[in-house]
Amino acid sequence: MTTVTEPPEEDGSALADGRPAQTVQAPEAPHREPARSPGTPPPAAPDDDTDEHPSPPGVSRALLGSLLRPHKWRTALAMGVILLQQAAVLAGPLLVAFAIDRAIPALRRDDSGPLIAVVCVYIVCALASGLLQALFIRVSARVSQDVLLDLRGRIFRHAQALSLDFHERYTSGRIIARATSDVDALRELLSEGLEELIQVALSAVYISVVLLALDWELGAAAAASFVPLYFIARSFRRRTREVYRRTRTAVASVIVRFTETMNGIRPVQAFRREEANDKEFHRLNSAYRRANGDSALEMARFVVSARTMANAVIAAILVWGAYRVADGGLELGVMAAFVLYLRRLYDPVDRLGMFLNSYQSAAAALDKIAALLANRPAVPEPRQPVPLPAPQGEEPGREVVFDGVRFAYREGVEVLPRFDLKIPAGQTVAVVGATGAGKSTLAKLLVRFYDPTGGRVRLDGVDLRDLETPELRRGVVMVTQESFLFSGTVAENIAVGRPDATREQVEEAARAIGAFDFIAALPEGFDTDVRKRGGRISAGQRQLVAFARALLADPAVLILDEATSSLDIPGERAVQRAMHTVLAGRTAVIVAHRLSTVEIADRVLVMDAGRIVEDGRPAELIGGTGRFATLHRAWRDSLV
Repeated sequence: MTTVTEPPEEDGSALADGRPAQTVQAPEAPHREPARSPGTPPPAAPDDDTDEHPSPPGVSRALLGSLLRPHKWRTALAMGVILLQQAAVLAGPLLVAFAIDRAIPALRRDDSGPLIAVVCVYIVCALASGLLQALFIRVSARVSQDVLLDLRGRIFRHAQALSLDFHERYTSGRIIARATSDVDALRELLSEGLEELIQVALSAVYISVVLLALDWELGAAAAASFVPLYFIARSFRRRTREVYRRTRTAVASVIVRFTETMNGIRPVQAFRREEANDKEFHRLNSAYRRANGDSALEMARFVVSARTMANAVIAAILVWGAYRVADGGLELGVMAAFVLYLRRLYDPVDRLGMFLNSYQSAAAALDKIAALLANRPAVPEPRQPVPLPAPQGEEPGREVVFDGVRFAYREGVEVLPRFDLKIPAGQTVAVVGATGAGKSTLAKLLVRFYDPTGGRVRLDGVDLRDLETPELRRGVVMVTQESFLFSGTVAENIAVGRPDATREQVEEAARAIGAFDFIAALPEGFDTDVRKRGGRISAGQRQLVAFARALLADPAVLILDEATSSLDIPGERAVQRAMHTVLAGRTAVIVAHRLSTVEIADRVLVMDAGRIVEDGRPAELIGGTGRFATLHRAWRDSLV
């Protein structure tokens, strides 16, 4: 056995051929945070959370435009319908003015024709208004629901496509908030707010034109009142912009806390965290209440200011108009139409406030959704993908090479300062070492959850960055210690490894891994619903199902990241027996703390501070005096 004080530049590749055991003294490890394992990224600082930053300028508008563009013809139809509907609604005061000034005097001359005509036109306008309103609601509702359907789908697909580093800093609760409460804020705007805005805007334009036509002096006075109303609305929008951002952030925090607590209900109850969680939830819930209270207060200020201004304008115009009617300078019918139109002009002030309320909430929600969708995968698809070469021989295994790989979860803290390793096709390599040595990081780079910050990881000579994700996922499969199962049957969970597999293939995979007997003993066998997160079966049984899933996928490279950690002794032995079949001919990397799992490997790597410090066959390392021999003796003593 050879010992050197400093590894050569190509130390890893020089040790990669399965030679007799060699011990390498590792150089001094770089500074690392002692409390964090390099297998996990550092926690993001509060001001580093993507969710707390607005989307880049113009992204929100671009997102809204892309959502509405496929529905431009139906949107145009809705606009045409609402124009006709508003014309029918707002014809009423003109008909009243005509009746007072023309139809009633004609009736006094025994000519009832004008009055009958006015009544008929009024009825037709009322019926047309109702029918057009119904048609507008139908068309606009279809557009809004299609837009929301598209948006929810985009969020779901994009969240799945984002890289692992994103999901390790952006909690699932925030993604849920984006797809639920934020989308719901947009729903309120599309289904109710836009209708209000269109009606208010068309009413204001139509009424202003009619008032100017009826009497330009009174009409100009009414139109001038929009100037202070504009500044009131502008001030309201400016004040509420930050309020609604706080509201969206607060509701997301409530959802995050609720989701986290319910997902961790077992440790919550086991460690009596109910009271502490309740206090934290109360704090977040109170912040949400305060944000909503602030928005309601701003709404009240807007309504009071706008209503006061509107009433003052109406009173002034009424006094001026009445004086002109008394003086003979204005017809009574025109004055009556003015009064009716003024009421219709300013009555929607409250509705305008409700629209601005919905708009601000939806704008804040759209900004957060756009910020989420603006995130790009840290592990992108190759622009010019390279196919894997055909496998050599009949065995499916492929050669794996780490060539000068460096990796850091964040700048300045390298987990793998320099890593070189060659795993020949079909070889089973076990990786051991203390927590934080870089074992799981090695596995994550091989499955391309992350890309190295330097160097290359190659599969049969092809850089993983040049492989399309579907081809990489077919070739490299990872079984983790979480053994996550989806809601559904046992058979469906095994078939995740190969969705087109037959029932016979699913059962054969379970039989090969040693899971068939326990699955057959379940109430409905392979058709038993495992329920949420596989809660209906034990942790060890979930792990066996995960192994069967990996076997069915038939990968060239299989990575087991602490994959036997949740198994009891009988379960572990059953898996070890099955693993000889599962790993046959495949290239395998086994990350393990349990040294019983290591014994089936062709080769053992001992890692420390992101470097390989021992490399050899299990029996040779056990018989030596290095770290692995010490670990193995301690493990043997623990069994006794």
